[in-house]
This record gives sequence, structure tokens and C-alpha cells, in this order.
Amino acid sequence: MSIIEELASQHGVLAAGEYAYRGDRFSYTGQLDEEKARMASIMCRATTMAVHMQVDMMKSLGEDCGCAPARGWVVKGKHFSVCVVGNVFCFVDNSAGRMNHVVAFMREHVKTQSGELV
Repeated sequence: MSIIEELASQHGVLAAGEYAYRGDRFSYTGQLDEEKARMASIMCRATTMAVHMQVDMMKSLGEDCGCAPARGWVVKGKHFSVCVVGNVFCFVDNSAGRMNHVVAFMREHVKTQSGELV
């Protein structure tokens, strides 16, 4: 079973996917149609690139902020949250109360990205 299938099978996960750092392809499974999954992969890639840029800027200030290297991010909405670790994303139903479990699963099973993102 792939990491995407494993993640999508977690209680509370609505959909899961992964995207290429180059931005030229993605895959997904779950409660998204093809167009929404494509848009989600673009959003996740763009936000990941921004997070890495911000962490690099903080590092350049000379202080060890403890946030480098950036590994992922989470945005919580009213009904669901988006979680990204590396190049893997998922949508989590907030009412399921599984956010900590899902993030821990992702941190354990998604490989750490090394080198440049592009």
C-alpha cells in the first residue's frame, strides 16, 4: 500500500495526495474530484515553497529559530484542515478530532525532503 493510500485510510482523512516539486504532476485518492485535486496540489506546492522561503529568511537573520529545515505546514479551516509534510498533502475533517494523529502519521511515514525544492 502506498503512503497516499495509507494516509487516505486514516480515520478523519477526507483525501490525500502528493505532488511533484516541479509542479508537473500529482496523484491523489479520496473525496476530491480531479480538478479539485489538481488545484489542491498547486496550492500545496506554492505554500510549501513560500514556507521554505520564509524559513530561509529567518535563518539568514542569524538566529536559530528552531524551524529549519521546514518540514511541512497546516492550515485549519472551519470544517477541514490541510496538512502537508514534504510533498504529501491531506484534507482532515476537523470534527473527527484526529489532527494530531494524522500529523504524527505523516511525520513518521513521509521522507524528509533534502536539497533544493526545484
